[in-house]
Amino acid sequence: MTYAPLIVQSDWSILADTHAPDYEQVRPLLAQFAELERSPEHIHFYRLTPLSLWNAAAAGLRLEAILDILSRYSRFTLPANLVTDIADYIGRYGLLKLVTHEGRLLLQSTDQRLLQRVCADKRCQPLLLDQTANGVRVQPGARGELKQALTELGYPPADTAGYVDGAALAVTLRTPSMTGIAWQLRSYQTEAVDAFYEHGNEAGGSGVIVLPCGAGKTVIGLGIIAAAQTNTLILCPNTVAVRQWISEILDKTTLTAHEVGEYSSDRKEIKPITVATYQILTYRPFAVDTATGEVGLFPHMRLFGERDWGLLIYDEVHLLPAPVFRATADLQARRRLGLTATLIREDGRERDVFALIGPKKYDLPWHDLEHDGYIAAAECIEVRVPMDADRRMEAALAETNQEAYRIAAENPAKLQVLHALVQAHSGDHVLVIGQYLKQLEAVAKRLDAPLITGKTANAERERLYAEFRSGALRVLVVSKVANFAIDLPDADVAIQVSGTFGSRQEEAQRLGRILRPKADGRGARFYTLVTSESRDQDFAAKRQLFLAEQGYHYTIVDAQTILRSER
Repeated sequence: MTYAPLIVQSDWSILADTHAPDYEQVRPLLAQFAELERSPEHIHFYRLTPLSLWNAAAAGLRLEAILDILSRYSRFTLPANLVTDIADYIGRYGLLKLVTHEGRLLLQSTDQRLLQRVCADKRCQPLLLDQTANGVRVQPGARGELKQALTELGYPPADTAGYVDGAALAVTLRTPSMTGIAWQLRSYQTEAVDAFYEHGNEAGGSGVIVLPCGAGKTVIGLGIIAAAQTNTLILCPNTVAVRQWISEILDKTTLTAHEVGEYSSDRKEIKPITVATYQILTYRPFAVDTATGEVGLFPHMRLFGERDWGLLIYDEVHLLPAPVFRATADLQARRRLGLTATLIREDGRERDVFALIGPKKYDLPWHDLEHDGYIAAAECIEVRVPMDADRRMEAALAETNQEAYRIAAENPAKLQVLHALVQAHSGDHVLVIGQYLKQLEAVAKRLDAPLITGKTANAERERLYAEFRSGALRVLVVSKVANFAIDLPDADVAIQVSGTFGSRQEEAQRLGRILRPKADGRGARFYTLVTSESRDQDFAAKRQLFLAEQGYHYTIVDAQTILRSER
């Protein structure tokens, strides 16, 4: 008996039956306009949100296509009120438009009542000037703040006011690369460049590209730099990532070392292409001056005005710090590219990414890339580890959920299971990743392996990463510093011993560490050690939502299964 996989409900929730014959077909379609909330074994729970619908609309998905997907795969007739709600919210995107007319920034709409409502809104009112025959004039410099306010109001504008070109910079992609490797943009990378840049017209130039680690987001950035032909500021999560960007730029473009600079805690170079860290931009010599009582400024934020940038690239845009959001609000006339493996932010500021960086411009299901061999196939395994009675009582008496989680996450019984897994993968490149320093020190000692944390000097980090890449080092223990933008192409096993509570964002990044395709075509394994019947298990279930979103199935095994195999 054939039955449809979806149950679409009037409260904007969608239940997806994972056993239905068409579930695998509808899952990537649903992900275009709905968000996964929970993923038990049999029924996955999705929810429509205004932001998910606006991102879909910005990406060109039409109302008719959304309703067709829901109708075609729904077990029951769609609720009439939901159809009306979807049409309303899809129709809101772009009902307001930001345009440039005779050198002035204007807010326009065919709906005059909506314009009047906006002009009367307490947050929007200070950002607007007088109304003209062509629209409402916007305060100079208020383009970003107005977009935030309108998005909060529920009417995100289509920004077609255009961009300044920035200082010109001649750049061409080099093939073969400087190191002699033949390469070219893959078809989906070219599609991503075109979707963002749109031939340089006012419809292109701001937005986010969402692709997994290993899919070549850096190379897409190079393609966009080559298309824009302009001075570019690139922001990264750490110094290692900065140097990886610089290495790729010098290897795969015609730019020279005289044109590419590093702006970090180690160096302060400002060149036509400048690559900086978020940390240096948000550095303050003091929070509050005890003598004057004044709040300290961010001295390195002046980097945004040091050159006539035509393009800003935000690597790992989901990590964008609040002060950089504020600076970005003033830079709406510059083209802005966000790169990330997941749009999820732990601080809930996805709307600010949408308003200030731009909507999602391009993404691909991870399994599509895996099928085509662009990323490694991955097997995800959760290992349930018991906890002794004394520690279980300690967790039960903890005053907060966070404390109860830490007690369970640092369960010493995980060490024996971890040792068994590392022994079982003695021929592989194994990353052991965790959250807590004390736990990681115990892990490194048990495995006789080096440990990289936030306190490890950049030179030492780069030395250890290089040894891991070369094969001289087979096991590396890393803290959260290795979550982002670390290029370790031969890593094929990751073992997660603890994480940041229920962070789906972190799950995506950690899985991404092992997804770069291997020269011999082998797959990857992603283990998570979880203390059974604890807050550790509860938070693991939340993190694994990301795996379900991308279509990964994870196997749950008992610790004894791993320990028996060692014997």
